[in-house]
Amino acid sequence: MTVSYGYGHGFSSQHIYRHDGPAHVVPIHGHGHHDVHDYYAYPKFEFAYKVEDPHTGDFKSQHEHRDGDVVKGYYALHQPDGSTRHVDYHGDKHTG
Repeated sequence: MTVSYGYGHGFSSQHIYRHDGPAHVVPIHGHGHHDVHDYYAYPKFEFAYKVEDPHTGDFKSQHEHRDGDVVKGYYALHQPDGSTRHVDYHGDKHTG
């Protein structure tokens, strides 16, 4: 006897792009008798992932991009009632 559950194939993917720039020395004063130096590189990256699984009903995705102090992105997911929730977001120095 062969039992078939008819499960479909699930799909998942992700990617990350880092944009490493040169590090800059940032002096930190007032720590005891010695000045401390920290290193700061310009923050820049891009990230995304996606899941599509018809068997479990798990459908979601996210994308985010940062360039310095500006972060933009979205995420989306299928709700249990069949609707799709899509949220766009943005943040920078002035808008948390």
